[in-house]
Amino acid sequence: MRNDMNDLAKNIRKVAFGLLSLLVVLLFYLTYIQVVQSDFLIAHPLNRRTLEASRMIPQGMILDKSGEKLAYSKKVGDSFKREYPYGSIAAQVVGYDSITYGRSGVESTFNRDLTGNNTSIAHLGAVSHLLTNRSGNNVVLTLDATVQETAYKALGNHKGAIVAINPNTGAILAMVSKPSFDPNEIDQQWKRISTDKNSPLLNRVTQGLYPPGSTLKVMIAEAARREKVIDLKEKIYCEAALKIPPDYILQESHLEAYGNINLEEALAVSSNVFFGTLSLKLGYKKMENTFERFGFKRSVGQELQEVASHLPDFSSLGDGDLAQTGIGQGSLLVTPLRMAMLASSFANEGKIMRPYLVDKITGLDGSLIKTFAPEEWLTPTTPQLADEINKMMVRVVRNGTGTAASLPGVLVAGKTGTAENSQGDSHAWFIGFAPADNPQVAIAVIVENAGFGGSIAAPMARQVFKAALQ
Repeated sequence: MRNDMNDLAKNIRKVAFGLLSLLVVLLFYLTYIQVVQSDFLIAHPLNRRTLEASRMIPQGMILDKSGEKLAYSKKVGDSFKREYPYGSIAAQVVGYDSITYGRSGVESTFNRDLTGNNTSIAHLGAVSHLLTNRSGNNVVLTLDATVQETAYKALGNHKGAIVAINPNTGAILAMVSKPSFDPNEIDQQWKRISTDKNSPLLNRVTQGLYPPGSTLKVMIAEAARREKVIDLKEKIYCEAALKIPPDYILQESHLEAYGNINLEEALAVSSNVFFGTLSLKLGYKKMENTFERFGFKRSVGQELQEVASHLPDFSSLGDGDLAQTGIGQGSLLVTPLRMAMLASSFANEGKIMRPYLVDKITGLDGSLIKTFAPEEWLTPTTPQLADEINKMMVRVVRNGTGTAASLPGVLVAGKTGTAENSQGDSHAWFIGFAPADNPQVAIAVIVENAGFGGSIAAPMARQVFKAALQ
């Protein structure tokens, strides 16, 4: 009997110890959720509790830099509904807010500010709603609604993207992606929008990956000068094609032979042979270092949710593939935002500012709650080299492939690109900035399957430059 009692006591202790262990694990997990994961869960776009609670208060407005309403809450019965006055014009950047389908864009990223649920007690969940203000805060963007609308109209019926930034601060002035959708109709039209093969929900500025084509040649020109593989007066004889052993041939567009030309002339006419030759002179290691210097391997932060660039494995590239990379082709894929940032480095004395979209958070009474200051991100090149490339890009627009981007009385710098696309017609590109002697706006334009950058993308850039400089 005594042995049976001892065995029973041991089993009870084991069960008690097991239950206590499970309780400790449960408490640890609950603490982890409440403390470590609380911010993530509160801000998650599919958090229905937060979504439904936000319907019972007037969320803050999303405003452009001048106070133009991009999103606001409208009273409907006993709850509030989000309204988007600019509809599809700013859809991907502002986003949508739906109880059924969650949130996107600024509506998602800055939801805690918009709902006023950004206090130190927000992790208390439902209890926090009893202890905080019953209204949200306004989010003021760096976006300029006039420039945004101009860029949207400039793209017309094309698929593509336009992004304009202030190269001196990194402030995003316009971020347009097409095709687009109307966030006012997100609940009614979700099935059509979400299954559309043209991906209207995709923000092509930050999530679209494209071969940059000849727009990349401005960076290769800088690398060639930095590494002293060519000087400004040196000329290279450019035939209609460059034969690269053992069996690769790099051709000029339209098989045009340019003869003896220097670096500035080569950029103006966008010679593939010239820049393919420079890439071979640089070699794979210096090419890889150039991409690293200009930040193509680094993230700009979570706010913009940019996808990473796709760079080749430089150490395994053959000479033909290396030459292709030097003219922005091959396996290289980048976002339009990256190309606007590349252009801005030559506009801003060799510095790249971190791109940002939100300028400040304000209370409903206009009181300032939080500001976002410009921040230097990288200095990939020197002021002297930046100035050299700046002047070369001016020539591209003055009498090269980019003349369609020119503005009367304004010095415009740019570079066109026609990027071959394995899945269809070539993409049209333009990157640049203006005024070149006092840059206020840098731009990247990508038009999918549209052909030549000089005839398609450059005129669109011209419209955006004009609107941004008014």
